[in-house]
Amino acid sequence: MPSSPEGTPGSAGPLDPSVLHATDNGVSWITLNRPEAMNAVTWDQRERLIALLAGASADPAVRAVVLTATGRGFCAGADLRGAPSTGDRIPGDVARTIRLGAQRLIAAVLDCEKPVIAAVNGTAAGIGAHLAFACDLVLAADSAKFIEVFVRRGLVPDGGGAYLLPRLIGPQRAKELMFFGDALPAAEAERLGLVNRVVPGEELAATARAWSQRLADGPTRALALTKQLVNASLDADRATAFAAEAMAQEINMTTQDAGEGVASFVERRVPKYRGL
Repeated sequence: MPSSPEGTPGSAGPLDPSVLHATDNGVSWITLNRPEAMNAVTWDQRERLIALLAGASADPAVRAVVLTATGRGFCAGADLRGAPSTGDRIPGDVARTIRLGAQRLIAAVLDCEKPVIAAVNGTAAGIGAHLAFACDLVLAADSAKFIEVFVRRGLVPDGGGAYLLPRLIGPQRAKELMFFGDALPAAEAERLGLVNRVVPGEELAATARAWSQRLADGPTRALALTKQLVNASLDADRATAFAAEAMAQEINMTTQDAGEGVASFVERRVPKYRGL
């Protein structure tokens, strides 16, 4: 069994040295662990991440997720050396690879029913940057940087980058990052709105622990519905967004946590949410 990395409490998940997994007090910690490769994500790691995020959605004992990494890099992009061989390439192969690979990974983060925090410990490049930007909240060490590296290789951004970035910072800023491929320091990423909080590197794990615990102690289904509403609103007109909001409130009012929230207000006490 791999041991939990520093700052990742709890017992570790199944044997998989390249992806560490531990669950502690309602928080699922998912840690990329190939520091010698700056955590460039392999085919196997991608599939493991997707499975762990799906598992977090389905497990009532998990109420928040932290995605982080070991070493100096958060994720340096995709490492395709471990991908299954497909023989000679034919038209359609590349598009299929993107749909079933990078796009599935980003969708797994966006669609996770529990709030996901990225704790970015170092360089996040290419799909690694998009993996962070897809998370609901982004914490970054002050030494971290984000790089839209695709243009440096003569490539088009994938992994949802051209979808995520304009929605986060607007089309002009997104084009600047994607056209030039310059490294974006954590402080500048925070100023642009790509990062919620920048902290000293030695405080990253503790900050992620504090934030994730607050989420894990919250009304889990209400948070899930809120995440869905915010994500969907970026592609919806007002009427559709308002209808979705009303329906989400209707659904949420059937939960035990909603009843607890109302009761605690009436009784003037701190609510105790159970995620139900």
